[in-house]
Amino acid sequence: MSRVGKKPIPVPSGVKVQVGDQLQVQGPKGTLQVPLPAGIRVQQNDGKLELLRDSDEHAALHGLTRALLANAVQGVSAGFTRELDIVGIGYRADVKGKLATFTLGYSHPIEVLLPDGVDLKIDKQTHLVLTGYDRQALGQVAANIRALRKPDPYKNKGIRYTGEALKKKVGKSGATGGKK
Repeated sequence: MSRVGKKPIPVPSGVKVQVGDQLQVQGPKGTLQVPLPAGIRVQQNDGKLELLRDSDEHAALHGLTRALLANAVQGVSAGFTRELDIVGIGYRADVKGKLATFTLGYSHPIEVLLPDGVDLKIDKQTHLVLTGYDRQALGQVAANIRALRKPDPYKNKGIRYTGEALKKKVGKSGATGGKK
């Protein structure tokens, strides 16, 4: 039995879940669609959602669907947050509406258009706070921003997630080896 799939999902007040071919989750922050695979059923019992499967062939989809539905319910009610830090001299970010501009040591500034449902706030030009109700879209935007200048293990420069552990590597020594 899937341990993840068996856990009931509490539905906060203000969140509506409509069951059909897809699950439609509506809340104060927005609306999300969750696919409902064949062989998985949803029951609503006094403020909780339970997912049931028809047979053990659907075990993997059972846990996956429950996790996607739980993320959707949490997203439309409370939302998600992802934080990034920019480390490096002269590296900074600026946001105007849905357009974020990054200066990351390249010959030109890099502009990133934020999708609907994802907001960016910048503290002190180097601390980025991404917020949104769709966990997948938020994580993808954060990964795309991080990929603009990945953390360098030699100089510890680049864009990294807040709290991300980064091992600093020792560079070349230069004095040993080589021809005389």
